[in-house]
Amino acid sequence: MTGKYTHGLDAKGRLIIPAQMRRELGDVCYVVRGSDKCLLVYSEEGWTKFCAQFEGIRLSDSSAMRYIFANSATCELDAQGRILVPNELRKYAGIEKDVTIIGLPGRAELWDSEEYNRAEEACFAEKSMAELYKELGL
Repeated sequence: MTGKYTHGLDAKGRLIIPAQMRRELGDVCYVVRGSDKCLLVYSEEGWTKFCAQFEGIRLSDSSAMRYIFANSATCELDAQGRILVPNELRKYAGIEKDVTIIGLPGRAELWDSEEYNRAEEACFAEKSMAELYKELGL
């Protein structure tokens, strides 16, 4: 997935997913808290890969998993291409109205638009594109 899109939440907490991302996500997607102040959105295939990473974890080391999976949701796209973003997840990401949707390899991210804009501006104030590529080993 690629690109950056901005859409507003409706009064019920529904968000339009851009058409290109809908094709890649499918009819069902999985939304989970990200490590930054954002939400991660996976297709069924992506969610299966995400979950597979936890298969080898010893039971004694798996307590952190409960907080990841307890704070995730299965979302179905409706006929208008929207998902209902649960209130608890919106609160975590500080999403109230305007949402920036970012496409990344294997997933999308949902950000409060003001928060994303601040983060992007701070990033480019500190680093050039060449530095970002170098940081990623490219």
